[in-house]
Amino acid sequence: MRKIAIAAVVLLCFCLPALLAAQVAPSNHVIIVVEENHSYSQIVGNSNLPFLNSLASKYSLATQYYANVHPSIGNYFMLTTGQIITDDAGHVPIVTADNIVRRILTAGKTWKSYLESVPSVGYLGPDKFPYTRGHNPISYLSDVANSSVQKLHLVPFTQFPKDLTNHALPNYSFVVPNQQHNGHNCPPGTSPCSDSLILRTLDSWLKNNIGPLLNTPQFQQDGILIIVFDEGKETDTAHGGGHTATVVVGPKVKRAFRSSQFDQHQNVLRTALDALGIHRYPGKSAMAVDMNVF
Repeated sequence: MRKIAIAAVVLLCFCLPALLAAQVAPSNHVIIVVEENHSYSQIVGNSNLPFLNSLASKYSLATQYYANVHPSIGNYFMLTTGQIITDDAGHVPIVTADNIVRRILTAGKTWKSYLESVPSVGYLGPDKFPYTRGHNPISYLSDVANSSVQKLHLVPFTQFPKDLTNHALPNYSFVVPNQQHNGHNCPPGTSPCSDSLILRTLDSWLKNNIGPLLNTPQFQQDGILIIVFDEGKETDTAHGGGHTATVVVGPKVKRAFRSSQFDQHQNVLRTALDALGIHRYPGKSAMAVDMNVF
């Protein structure tokens, strides 16, 4: 028995460093920013995206990240429910499936969805360009849509800098730029335009609106920022939704790191939950590995 006990201790001591290394760094502030409709080859190394590529070079870049499906809406739901749910953004009923908001609330954590150009706080109405509800998956969740309290966490993006200034950032932030700043459409007053201009506009928006987050004390303590593209270009159907660029930033994120781990949107969902100390996972995130390699 003594030999067995000693062997068990030796095995535990041998395995413990590996177990600790495999954990996602705990965070009180996880921020997900979702961009639109560009493949990895269009983003990484593109001179029209100096800010985003500087983050990819300084922090971590997922080189084998693939969206789940075309069109967009299934990817947004995968990021929040671990399921594709639907491929029709025009006809989405209230979603009762397990989801990240339910897990966050059960754990006593806080959340907000920051939506550029949304008409009002708690808005559940149809598209009002340049806002599109199909990029606001949390608004369809029963935990939110049926709650007068939780709807108040669907806020215009103008609230984001105020929350930064007031040290009021929630534990989980889902950030959605509007259609003229997210890589989907031309910027105001320029249609038609080149893709170069679309990408320069996306990059400037990130620099001006997300850049200030990086130097705040609350982010510098333990923040994790994940910038993800919902899907690749239409002709890119690799693994369902195309090969996309995903950048991971934070004080505890590896520097100048490129991951070759295969990841999809369910991996981001699981990673966000693990970082927040939540270990019950909606949909496919229950079977996904987290992105602890970063």
